Amino acid sequence: MKTKIYFIGIALAGMWLLSGCHAKEEMSYSADPVTNIEGLWQIIDTRYCYIEEKGIDWDAIREEYVAKAAQLKPSHQVALFDLCAGMLDSLRDGHVNLYSAFDRSANTAWFDTFPANFDSRLQAMYLRDCRVAGGLYYNTIDSGRVGYIYYPSFSNSFSAGNIYWVFKAFEQCEGLIIDVRNNGGGDITNAYRLSSPFFTENETIGYWRHKTGPGHNDFSDFEPLTADASMVGSKWKRPVAVLCNRRSYSAANLFVNIMRYVPYAHIIGGTSGGGGGMPMSYEMPNGWMVRLSSVRMYDRDKKDIENGIEPDIPITMSSSDQDDIIEQAILTIRLQKMEKN
Repeated sequence: MKTKIYFIGIALAGMWLLSGCHAKEEMSYSADPVTNIEGLWQIIDTRYCYIEEKGIDWDAIREEYVAKAAQLKPSHQVALFDLCAGMLDSLRDGHVNLYSAFDRSANTAWFDTFPANFDSRLQAMYLRDCRVAGGLYYNTIDSGRVGYIYYPSFSNSFSAGNIYWVFKAFEQCEGLIIDVRNNGGGDITNAYRLSSPFFTENETIGYWRHKTGPGHNDFSDFEPLTADASMVGSKWKRPVAVLCNRRSYSAANLFVNIMRYVPYAHIIGGTSGGGGGMPMSYEMPNGWMVRLSSVRMYDRDKKDIENGIEPDIPITMSSSDQDDIIEQAILTIRLQKMEKN
């Protein structure tokens, strides 16, 4: 069997797309638990991009889990899966997953201890009789003064035509709210597309670096990530509020970072979920797949965005009859209009 390295379609600076690329390394099949723990440890040690950043003692973790694997037999595949998943959990990374024919591991520690800041029952009041354009749910709220877009997943695509009709519905609105709470990410080209109407020219909104060698600090130079201002005919120059919470992850986290650099935009809610490390996938000796972060992304000040982005206006929901974060966004838009007048 050969180890395969899969690049999960990465669209970065200037809409550069990495897709279908792969590298191969010879590796014999083995069901031996120690061989697989060692193989998984080696993949993370040489490919994962946040070991030093997160202060992880990866050598100590190897020693601990090899000892545990030595207690298992090759037939103990379910127990081995749980052991591998436990080792990966030490990375505290939502982009790290283990895939087998019988299970998939996922780490939730990055959001478990944070306020939910989202209640679908309360949010539904603002989406009553809404329209849907591609993956965008939209409506006017606050007696027609504010446009509201809910985007539940960056995996759901939309077109420039969709954006045109959404903005046309908001022609008389004083401001716009884009809600990406509980948006777990998806295709980052949609993050650039959704932010395009708020930029009149391409400008740097961050940087990225990818692993170039097996060392923990083997990275390429900083290369700029650029906002895409190419969408014409749908430019928005009025106040905009972006709503996020801890479950605004990966592509949603990137979108929040991009929108920080729109002069009339405010980020409102909780700290975003992070997930700045773009994922790739590798094959273990027994054929299981492990996905891991291998490309680091930064904001315009070259600060890593893996751990999330702080909001301009932090607020934790507490009401039982309204969405406090949406209401704060409405208030912020009203205040901006008053200041402008």
